[in-house]
Amino acid sequence: MLRDGYDDRIRVLIAEDETIIRLDMRQLLEENGLVVCGEARDGAEAIELARDLEPDVVLLDVRMPNVDGIEAARRIYAERPIPMVMVTAHADRPLVEKAISAGAFAYLSKPFRAADVVPAIRAAFTRHAELLDARRAVGRTVEDAPVEISITSSAGHVWPLRVQRRSDGKVEVSLVEERSG
Repeated sequence: MLRDGYDDRIRVLIAEDETIIRLDMRQLLEENGLVVCGEARDGAEAIELARDLEPDVVLLDVRMPNVDGIEAARRIYAERPIPMVMVTAHADRPLVEKAISAGAFAYLSKPFRAADVVPAIRAAFTRHAELLDARRAVGRTVEDAPVEISITSSAGHVWPLRVQRRSDGKVEVSLVEERSG
């Protein structure tokens, strides 16, 4: 939940199987006023820590042992909707779409710049609050009118999302297809 605009005390769970990268991320986040509430070495540990620690944001590597980052994000989000920031060396469209459908609100490609990480976490935190507000708005509507929001990758690519209530009452989040001009 957004607390008085930017909250420099956003609690972040880091899930990264490479120890050096995980320690670098921790140092970077803490130097920028964020709180690292836990560190996971694989997706299974990330799921457990997210349940126990209740972070505000989860920073997940896509490729991890035991349970990959996308499946971990899906399971974490199913238990408690919180924003996810995915980190990976792979940025092909199908992988990005899978990450978004699993709950990713930002996507950082390795190697990423230190200046991209904190803004991505803050953006994910803020966009997630907006998504929850949009879902509430859709839930209050009688008509089946979609609401659209966007997320942006560290490379500046915009991924437009549509939030719409289905006829069965469930709320669906989907990637808006690119329109040919």
